[in-house]
Amino acid sequence: MKNINILNTQILSDNWYTLKKVTFEMSGMDGAKSVLERETYDRGNGATILLYNKEAKTVVLTRQFRMPTFINGNDTGYLIECCAGLLDQDNAEDCIKRETEEETGFRIDKVEKVFEAYMSPGSVTELLYFFVAAYSNEMKLHDGGGLQEENEDIEVLEIPFEKALEMMKSGEIKDGKTIMLLQYAQLNELMR
Repeated sequence: MKNINILNTQILSDNWYTLKKVTFEMSGMDGAKSVLERETYDRGNGATILLYNKEAKTVVLTRQFRMPTFINGNDTGYLIECCAGLLDQDNAEDCIKRETEEETGFRIDKVEKVFEAYMSPGSVTELLYFFVAAYSNEMKLHDGGGLQEENEDIEVLEIPFEKALEMMKSGEIKDGKTIMLLQYAQLNELMR
């Protein structure tokens, strides 16, 4: 293990989430010590889920506007994604059940955690918990779309699983968490 000593933490912004500049001393593999600076963006941890229907061979995804993608060349700014949300004060399972109902309109009682991952560990502190859950039309309570008070404007998409895989390959789906869960579903044969 490398010896790490945090020397200073400066808050650069706390407007939406917290952007910090951290100065630290670290011992390298050769034992030499270096003083380094890194910026870290702390937005809390999150959870994401792939809803799948084995009989219909479909998945439920969402489409919503993402400003960072727009300013980085996504012409419309819209991404097709798995349902996701920040934990806030909830545990990951309670969070994803709440977000699923808010965003998609489906009330899911049974979810399966499949893994967890840091999505951008070079700069973002977020740890994302990944879930899958079977769904049926009987679980649909409302149209979904997110919460108006959170300015969410989410389109709910029910897509054949094979088409979702094609959309991933063509680049129509380019959200990392969604690609990971679609590949998980394919590798683990969730549709069989």
